[in-house]
Amino acid sequence: QVQLVESGGGLVQAGGSLTLTCSASVRVFGILHMAWYRQAPGKERELVARILNSERRNYSDSVKGRFTISRDNAKKTVYLRMTSLTPDDTAMYYCNAVPAVAGGSESWGQGTQVTVSS
Repeated sequence: QVQLVESGGGLVQAGGSLTLTCSASVRVFGILHMAWYRQAPGKERELVARILNSERRNYSDSVKGRFTISRDNAKKTVYLRMTSLTPDDTAMYYCNAVPAVAGGSESWGQGTQVTVSS
């Protein structure tokens, strides 16, 4: 299983920016599809952005044009650059890894809190 550690969360004013980082402890990072999810209090966990091992990206409609997901395979790290933040973006953000090969299991980080004040 992959160990994932998120960082970069915090308190920011509406309109501000943050960059989240997820570092993976794994032998081969390049075979992982990586994603960021978030969960606000009282709500279900939702997909924010995904980047496949092919570098193909997709975003939820709510963050499209404001958030950018990227990865650095050499550093075994995935990033989420968040701009034009609104209070609706307030949530715990989780890093997720799914192997692109058969037989692997899904992994989650412990989460990092993002709070956007109005």
